[in-house]
This record gives sequence, structure tokens and C-alpha cells, in this order.
Amino acid sequence: MMTFIWISLLLVILSMAALLYRVFRGPSIPDRLVALDAIGVMLISSIALLTVLFDTRFFLEVILLIAIMSFIGTVAFSKFIEKGEIIERDRNS
Repeated sequence: MMTFIWISLLLVILSMAALLYRVFRGPSIPDRLVALDAIGVMLISSIALLTVLFDTRFFLEVILLIAIMSFIGTVAFSKFIEKGEIIERDRNS
């Protein structure tokens, strides 16, 4: 069982390395954004594997924090790509 977890962790880390390549060399901004979001998912899965490996519950709060931050970052970047600004301010009112 432990060998399977170590192999899974290694595959997740290799996937993160491939996604980092896509973040830095992506052909377009949306491709880079999708790769950045996938890195967040891979980070969450690697921490979950470490939680199972070390048999602790400490990292569960860290997983929730990273998931929330990843979601907010993805929404903010998507809105910036679509409209060019994140927070819209109406100066006329």
C-alpha cells in the first residue's frame, strides 16, 4: 500500500512539472490559466497523498485553504482575461 502511495505521489509531482512547463511556455494566456488551475489541483492531491502517507489529519485544513485560494485566483484571472480588470468601479455614481 505504501509503495502505491509513493508511486502516486511521484506521478503527481511529475505532472506538476509538466504543467509548470505549460505555465511558462504556453501558447496563450487561457492555456496558462488552465495549467495554473491544474497545478492547484495537483498540489491539493499531493498534500492529500502526504496526509494518507503520514497518517495525520493536520493537512486537511491546508487542503481546504489551498482549494479556496485556487478557486479565487482562477476566478480573478478569468475575469481579468475577459474584461481587463478585476474590480469594476463605477465613477459616475
